[in-house]
Amino acid sequence: MMTYKETLFFVGKCLTITHEKHNRDLVEKDIKSGNIDWDSVVKLSTSHYVFPALYCNLKRANFLQLLPPDLVQYMKHITDLNRERNQQIIEQAKEINELLLSNNITPIFLKGTGNLLEGLYEDIAERMVGDIDILVEKNNCETAFKLLLQKGYFNKSEVSKISRYHKHLPRIIHPNKIGAIEVHKEMLKKKQSKFFDYNYVKNSLININNINLLSLENQIKLTVFSKFINDDAYLLKNMSLRAAYDVFLLDKKLENNTSIYHDGLNKELNAGLKLYTSILSHPKKISFISSKKNDIYLSKYIKSIDNSKKEISKKESIKFYLWFKTRLTIVIKAFFNKSYFIFVFSRLTDLKWYKRKLNL
Repeated sequence: MMTYKETLFFVGKCLTITHEKHNRDLVEKDIKSGNIDWDSVVKLSTSHYVFPALYCNLKRANFLQLLPPDLVQYMKHITDLNRERNQQIIEQAKEINELLLSNNITPIFLKGTGNLLEGLYEDIAERMVGDIDILVEKNNCETAFKLLLQKGYFNKSEVSKISRYHKHLPRIIHPNKIGAIEVHKEMLKKKQSKFFDYNYVKNSLININNINLLSLENQIKLTVFSKFINDDAYLLKNMSLRAAYDVFLLDKKLENNTSIYHDGLNKELNAGLKLYTSILSHPKKISFISSKKNDIYLSKYIKSIDNSKKEISKKESIKFYLWFKTRLTIVIKAFFNKSYFIFVFSRLTDLKWYKRKLNL
């Protein structure tokens, strides 16, 4: 039985074997030893959304014949399904791009969808994508949202006025499309959004086939910020192999040595890059501030993944604090802001909301 830490580092190495011969040799040795707990590998790679990427890398390294046949069959099935889904995501994104451009709105495709559109992956099946995230200039957000509604997109729940205070408008879906859409006016949480916003990225965009994407440097930053700021990974010391794999591939795509630095957000940026590049592979083109503070952060993370009762309890306490702080802030604002008051009142008087929360 492999520990969580052993499984994490093994999967991390597997994600680099297309490009890193040293790691390829280590992975081959590990597999041939017969000591790999494939159930643990499947569970971890699935939870980190890198299961198809794991399969694609093992296939390119000609290691599939060393794996259990039923596992290979299952991995191929899931990867084929994800490839088909991503092809639909790409087509849907192109339709959205054409719609908004024809109305003089320039969408910037972010994260997973942006990576697919720019051809970051050797096989589009490698990336598991959630929503289609697009960044639009603030004064065009409402117009873009309405244009999508006119094309048949809709929001499952009631569209609340509080959405104007969130980094994106309500998540919308289409009955005949596979991907949900989030129209962003900001990329980061409100407190940090001023440091990394539309104005910051607009003059360094990449345009591929009339589709606008962040520059490679800003893609790397957003990949880290999305987890370490938006998902509180810095405080929780959470690792995302999917994000780490994206950073690994973006590093390969850079033409020149690039220093990744960001005033106001460097603490989270350096910690994320230190963690991601330590679990997968040392970057070839990316450079960042590697300080004693970052080394301590990495050490604390590695200690935390032992999943001891103490570490689990600590993470749960932080999660509860963050959850409580967010809810308390909304309640306090409801006393002074009509939109927040309507939102809170609608929740407290919505029987369906109580049923959802209580799983009834």
